[in-house]
Amino acid sequence: MTATGSDTSTRTLPIGAAFDRMPFTRRHVLAAAALFIAFVIESWEQLALIYVSADLGPAFGIDEGGIGLVLSAVAFGMIPGVLIWGPVADRIGRRPTCFWSLIAYGVIALASAFAPNLGVLLTLRVASGLALAGVYTITFPYFLELLPTKQRGKAAVYLSIGWPIGMLAAIGASVALGDLGWHVVVIASAAAGLWAFAIRAWVPESPYWLAARGRQDEARAVLARLGSPDTGPGTTYTVDTRQLGNPLGLFRGGLAKITIVMLVLNFAFNWGYWGLQTWLPTLLMDRGLTMSASLGFAALSALMMIPGYISASLLTARYGRKKIFLLYVVAAVAGGLWFATAGSTWQLYAGNFVLSFFSLGAWGVWNTWNGEFYPTALRGTGYSWATAAQLVATTIAPSAVGALLAGATGFTPTMLIINAFMLLTALLALPLPETEGRELT
Repeated sequence: MTATGSDTSTRTLPIGAAFDRMPFTRRHVLAAAALFIAFVIESWEQLALIYVSADLGPAFGIDEGGIGLVLSAVAFGMIPGVLIWGPVADRIGRRPTCFWSLIAYGVIALASAFAPNLGVLLTLRVASGLALAGVYTITFPYFLELLPTKQRGKAAVYLSIGWPIGMLAAIGASVALGDLGWHVVVIASAAAGLWAFAIRAWVPESPYWLAARGRQDEARAVLARLGSPDTGPGTTYTVDTRQLGNPLGLFRGGLAKITIVMLVLNFAFNWGYWGLQTWLPTLLMDRGLTMSASLGFAALSALMMIPGYISASLLTARYGRKKIFLLYVVAAVAGGLWFATAGSTWQLYAGNFVLSFFSLGAWGVWNTWNGEFYPTALRGTGYSWATAAQLVATTIAPSAVGALLAGATGFTPTMLIINAFMLLTALLALPLPETEGRELT
């Protein structure tokens, strides 16, 4: 904090410092609720068709390979989508990005419910992924830029609980609506696009972004609503605006090493998770469970994710992002080994519960940690590249695991291959910097 001249009412202040003494208020709760549901929607969209995928085969006359293409289509569309929306969010703002992304997604998802053939369905699913990529990319960076420094890690990990809630909603929809056909599930997905209006009403624009764009009065007003005591009329908030929304900035100076490691880690981590989740019902049926039992198994796994997130949230605030992330990923690897080599049904359940508890707890930490590596001018862009790496894995993993299963690789070898990606994730995290308690820049 630097006083300018002899008038102590006039000063410059790094924007991150305005969050150091900020309390956690009702405004933060409303913003958290709006963005939490947005994350639920993101989870729902990527998982809902998995649990009614059996209906797609007869509807379009396709085999498992064709079904895999439909399941991967949204992620395929999101890859270019996140690379477009990330820089857009750095240039037009976080709130309009969320709003227009969700609106466009709802319209396209509704159209896809009435696709007359497989080609049209795939095209519209890709387009809906392209649209959804905006809110998918910016949800966590946006939330991080609204939170008090001391609560940032804990609160952002709680936001991640939206993923298993979306998963449970997708399972519930498959049970409640599955008999009505896949169309009904997709229409329900389209209706979620209306949540864009709640985000616009409850979530203010990021003060970091406003300051970066020179909109000092608006930044000051948002900070005041969020409860910051550092909102005097003479305060000018400073923020690094170099490389605003420029992807090349991710590979310059000290950011280059972080970016390269971060991209590979995101790919490996999401492969380990998505390769399992996409084919979990099939893998379980290979071990003798019925489809109904497999859905119940998946639902219980989702429930185990929630305490995993909560425990990680409490621990990361005390011990830091890096230590807890490494601990949880290694524990998830142990759970994956137990699951892969299970000799009985109870071991199958226990191994997967350990895997779910620790892997999703690690995801909660990573969603926060991953958004703190970059300055405001590149935060949306950096997170978009991270998300793109995840989505490449999301797109490839279902087909790759499907090929392993089609080649009669079997349950245990397939699970061990998936688990190897989790172990690689832990090794890649070692050189990344700790960010717990640090101001965002």
